[in-house]
Amino acid sequence: MSIQVDKITKYYDQQKALDEVSFTIQKGEIVGFLGPNGAGKSTLMKILTGYLKPSSGEAVVNGFSLETNLLEAQKSTGYLPEHNSLYTEMYVREYLAFNASIYKIPKARIEEVITKTGLSPEANKKIGQLSKGYRQRVGLANALLHDPEVLILDEPTTGLDPNQLVEIRNLIRETGKEKTIFLSTHIMREVEALCERVIIINEGKIVADKKLAALREEQVQIIEVEFDYRIEEVALKNLPKLLEARNTGGFVYELTFDTPKDMRPAVFDFAHDNGLKTLQLNRKNKNLENLFAELTLQKK
Repeated sequence: MSIQVDKITKYYDQQKALDEVSFTIQKGEIVGFLGPNGAGKSTLMKILTGYLKPSSGEAVVNGFSLETNLLEAQKSTGYLPEHNSLYTEMYVREYLAFNASIYKIPKARIEEVITKTGLSPEANKKIGQLSKGYRQRVGLANALLHDPEVLILDEPTTGLDPNQLVEIRNLIRETGKEKTIFLSTHIMREVEALCERVIIINEGKIVADKKLAALREEQVQIIEVEFDYRIEEVALKNLPKLLEARNTGGFVYELTFDTPKDMRPAVFDFAHDNGLKTLQLNRKNKNLENLFAELTLQKK
């Protein structure tokens, strides 16, 4: 496996930022790490890169313990921090060459990562002249310089405009064909677009760890219906597979069903049989954003 986290706890003075966090990530997985602000995402990222030490517990990256073999673990890890600190007065190629010289990386590798990350048109510009999207490319190129097995990306798309976001997303997806990627974000769309699996953290604890396909299978179905007059919620209980019926205002009802089958025909038939007219009938399946809200808000 590429990453193993076993009962990691981290305190900042008396504040517990992580509470016995455990999970494993297999080689070749792209895993999204979700959580609200202050949930502990960046703290765990910094622990996995060796920047912070846990108060207790153990982490292993690419087979190397961060406690006993930190240097080897770091050699096999590429890291793009949330706040991508770059030397803005340096040229792109110059900056990458500087970092390559520190780690004694062959010069040929510099051109490889420039090409791979789409930096060729900007390689002779100063970093300070680049858009944020291209600066993120520079950070990712730097993380890839030593050809790591594992990439840890902390909020890699924050602050990007829609075009830049698509470019970086595509770059990460391509990189994920060769690397294990652990991607921290609070943007659900990024996880749905890039990841095979999601780990959700809230208040320092893991509240979900599942494949996205499994999460989708578990999603309940929501039907929004508007009748031509008000009906008591209790009457709607006769609908099959109904979990909840809720009036959301006026003659509009939100009906939650425990089935993947499209229940709109059943709702239409119910209205007809009870002398109601259906003014609107929409299916609103839950997405990852809804699930994230449920898992994090209910814990507070």
